[in-house]
Amino acid sequence: MEEQPQVYKSNALVEASYRLSIYEQRIILAAISQVRRDTPLTDQHLYRVSAQEIAEMSGVKVDRAYGLMKEAAERLFERRVTLHKEPNGGPARTLVTRWVQAVEYIESEGSVGLQFAHRMLPYLAQLTEQFTHYALVDVAKMTSAYGIRLYELLIQWRGTGERVIELDWLRDALQLEGKYPDIQNLKRRVLEPAVDQINELSPLWVKWEQRKTGRRVTHIIFKFGEKSDSKPKKQKKLPIPQKKNAKLSLPRSYIEKHKQSGEDIESADQRLLFEIRTGKREAPK
Repeated sequence: MEEQPQVYKSNALVEASYRLSIYEQRIILAAISQVRRDTPLTDQHLYRVSAQEIAEMSGVKVDRAYGLMKEAAERLFERRVTLHKEPNGGPARTLVTRWVQAVEYIESEGSVGLQFAHRMLPYLAQLTEQFTHYALVDVAKMTSAYGIRLYELLIQWRGTGERVIELDWLRDALQLEGKYPDIQNLKRRVLEPAVDQINELSPLWVKWEQRKTGRRVTHIIFKFGEKSDSKPKKQKKLPIPQKKNAKLSLPRSYIEKHKQSGEDIESADQRLLFEIRTGKREAPK
């Protein structure tokens, strides 16, 4: 079986401050997935992304995909990204650069070509440590640019199953620039759509809760794990029989015994079930 195209990014790029539309994201990620990791990357290489590829990725018609892709590529030339660290675990610093230094339209092929900006190259190639990777198909059908960003922020911590994100940091990373100052609007417009799309369209399940400092919400706690099936909505039967409490997949006594300090029952239930499914823990007898 042919390997799915992979996206590799320095963790510094995953945590950078930038804003891209969904089609700008699709073009950038499709180009990044073409970067060869076994050869030096130069700023002279032209990465071609076709309307057919974007159509297959997003599920829209080719003609519409090309029109949207061309508009997005024009905007993409002006997009900036603010990086706060060097790649491969280098010291903290602030670098502002463009994503691309050139955009080329190839009408006869129904495609666009991108040349990455020179200062962007170290964040995409020759990554030896502190990088994140995932299959392009994991986010291909998302229609929320925030969903893609949040997926990357979570998959970066895939080995832990939990990430606590400071709300002010998240606003800066997504470059919300004063949008949705009210926490309820932020939940409705950013967090809830992003989490819904991750749960529906990616290999991850994710739950979240808020943490307050005083009366103000200051942090979002995300708990997540790999789904046991690529199409979880169609998977009605769980490997562990359902108990009387329909909200829990495992016996409450088992959860109480193995839950971690500060972990609520439902989160512990999901974590333990994931560990059982992946062979990290034995199922209750």
